[in-house]
Amino acid sequence: MEIILVGCGKVGTALAAQLTQEGHSVTVIDTNADKIERIQEELDVMGIVGNGASINVLEEAGAERADVLIAVTGSDELNLLCCMFAKKAGQCAAIARVRNPLYSHELDFMKQQLGLSAIINPELAAAQEIARLLRFPAASKIDSFAEDRVRLIKFELSERQKLDGVPLHEIPGRLGQDVLVCAVERDGDVVIPAGDFHLKCHDLVTLLIPSEKAAECFAKLHMPTHAVRSALVVGGGTIGYYLAKSLIKYGIRVKIVDNDAGRCEDLVELLPEATVLHGDGTDRQFLLEVGLPLVEAFVPLTGIDEENVLLALHAKKHSAAKLVTKINRLDFDDILDSLDLGSVIYPKYLICDSIVQHVRALQNRAGNNLKTLYRILDDRVEALEFTANESLRALNVPLAELHLKPNLLICCIIRDHQIIIPRGTDRICAGDTVIVVTLERGLSDLGDILA
Repeated sequence: MEIILVGCGKVGTALAAQLTQEGHSVTVIDTNADKIERIQEELDVMGIVGNGASINVLEEAGAERADVLIAVTGSDELNLLCCMFAKKAGQCAAIARVRNPLYSHELDFMKQQLGLSAIINPELAAAQEIARLLRFPAASKIDSFAEDRVRLIKFELSERQKLDGVPLHEIPGRLGQDVLVCAVERDGDVVIPAGDFHLKCHDLVTLLIPSEKAAECFAKLHMPTHAVRSALVVGGGTIGYYLAKSLIKYGIRVKIVDNDAGRCEDLVELLPEATVLHGDGTDRQFLLEVGLPLVEAFVPLTGIDEENVLLALHAKKHSAAKLVTKINRLDFDDILDSLDLGSVIYPKYLICDSIVQHVRALQNRAGNNLKTLYRILDDRVEALEFTANESLRALNVPLAELHLKPNLLICCIIRDHQIIIPRGTDRICAGDTVIVVTLERGLSDLGDILA
């Protein structure tokens, strides 16, 4: 596809890398000549220095023949303007990043009125992911499919689960649940396992399970199933606001620490049910005094990654709280993996995943539509949700007879209101929702699962 990308910050650069890797032709636009020069040195993209809201610049970038324009500059209003003008200059689809909480209740209206394919709010998405983790703290990552009827839940296997050396085909019987282990990370390697794969302690396991059965399943695994009852959040920015609002809705007590007095006053008005504390959230003694040892969750959300890492390590030493650490930079994820920071949230990854999902779906508007895309196990595995249509060659064929690509697993079929953990005799029917886990990148159509 021909894609125009406006904005070459961290998100824009990460997106350009992902989209070029998937074979798209990408043109990047930014007012900063140094950024354009740097991204052209690193990636096979065309670069234009200029304002993405200028019709002349958009025409130079090829807006009249482009398939998609993606605007991820630092300004919400500029992103919306770029999308509006791109649609006037050509017939391309348009995706805008909009972050301001003032617009959070108007996103659907703006999307409809401006004719946009998608409006992405990474801060809201990050807050929602953190809230899911705090409501189910035994997991280190939770991804939802089929309107949250099915979940992929990642956790570390310990001796408490008594599954060391157990083959996967025995697990449903032991748990009395129809569940499926979709992916396992062991000693830095990731596998899509077969039924004869044996688990080991300290494996990072990604389990697919119907959402309503998750608590019961984890209880049988001797893991905590109740939501946290209290949370201490350091940083009252946009993510902190969205997170506190969500947690309060579920009856979780929230304390927010911020060093900006004006911001604290705003938060007191916006979140009257929360306890807002003005102070230095990086002061270790201050955190102890405001109750760090007693809270059940600790979430550092400052704008500096190094501070968030140190705060998480400090909390690990002084409390048993569930940790969720926000990291903005993508460069050092391999180093951070070696630290015990609890669940690590990368807002930049969230927005990239969401936009790539929309781009792949646009490739197949008349095909087997991609509905959801997640990257799991440190971005090495893709979990995708498709809708099967009548043109699919694999329809009504027993799964055991399909020639699937290697390292790929059909892990769930949803038909009407029935959730099916498939066996070899099951079949995909038209209208089914199908969830696939794979080590291969770039699947955009359900037909791509066939070898």
